Amino acid sequence: MMPPLRATLRRSGAILWDWTRSLGGALLIFLVLRAFVLEGFHIPSSSMERTLLVGDWLFVNKALYGAEIPFIHSRLPAVREPRRGDIVVFDSKEDADMKVVKRLLGMAGDTLEMREGVLYRDGDRVPEPYVIPGDSGQRSSPYRERMREWQTPYLARTDTAEYAPDPRNWGPLVVPAGSLFVMGDNRGNSYDSRYWGFLPRESLRGSPMFIYYSYDQASLSPLPFLTSIRWDRIFSGPD
Repeated sequence: MMPPLRATLRRSGAILWDWTRSLGGALLIFLVLRAFVLEGFHIPSSSMERTLLVGDWLFVNKALYGAEIPFIHSRLPAVREPRRGDIVVFDSKEDADMKVVKRLLGMAGDTLEMREGVLYRDGDRVPEPYVIPGDSGQRSSPYRERMREWQTPYLARTDTAEYAPDPRNWGPLVVPAGSLFVMGDNRGNSYDSRYWGFLPRESLRGSPMFIYYSYDQASLSPLPFLTSIRWDRIFSGPD
């Protein structure tokens, strides 16, 4: 007969191994899901209001446009290609560690133009019921000079000498191959393709699925993450 102490240690070891195996399996599943299927994302700015609000926490579908395989920087096959009107999450062109969310409005071959804040695609006005119009306040010389610098090579016209774009008036621009054009729904407070240029297709990381938590960060209530929860937004999807 096995001594009681040895039997107890053996049972304890078996229990510990079962717990370790269960936790390891759960951790592996979590890492696989996070790498290839979905990831949490927090809305830190008002650039996508009214669609997405500051204080929204949502899950992003990483598989939709083809999840990136860690370390080797290769992509899995996409479920589908991006479409005009998609809300997309992507790597910032200016900060490699930052993820950004905007609306996809132009794809390769599209001719885009904005006149007095109204967007036109291939000569037709684009219906945008989700937009909050407004002057971005970024009409100063540095912004306009930057817009002119990157936009001029893509103009669909040859008379570029007098081209002087601003956030509400620019183009017509032809979107090149492998590129996308994105803007925020809150046009008066969005730093987007108008300023920094076309987005490479490979920069896409996914599309929001649904909001799993939301609270009003501007609330004056104590502990707003508990007392100012936006219950009507939880489990809702972005439009």
